[in-house]
Amino acid sequence: MPTNKVTAWVGWVWFAAFALITVGLFNVVAGLVAIFSSEKVLAWTNSGLAIIDVSTWGWVHLILGAIITLVGFVLFGGEPWVRATAVVLVVLNLVAQFVSLPVTPWWSIVVIALDVVVLWALIVHGDEVERASA
Repeated sequence: MPTNKVTAWVGWVWFAAFALITVGLFNVVAGLVAIFSSEKVLAWTNSGLAIIDVSTWGWVHLILGAIITLVGFVLFGGEPWVRATAVVLVVLNLVAQFVSLPVTPWWSIVVIALDVVVLWALIVHGDEVERASA
């Protein structure tokens, strides 16, 4: 039976909004650094040595970061479509961070952990923001 009561757990979704803004801005900065870097990364695979162009992934991080930042700001309104969009973007960011793991392992691990907490907040307590903003 649904209730209209808003609990203190709504703070987790607001934390998720701030985290999305922060992660998005860091992705934008990391993307810009990678785009303007002429560095190529060597990675060993099962089939041999691969050369990875860092600037290509920079564009991915830049665009994804800009969209994540925007969605983070809009998430404070509590609209259900924004929460669904945020969940999809966080999953995409998780994939991008797993791909970037060989290049920036510590940063990727931190962002992956933060993304998991954001997913938990959005999925478990997301509906409370809608009630709080109504």
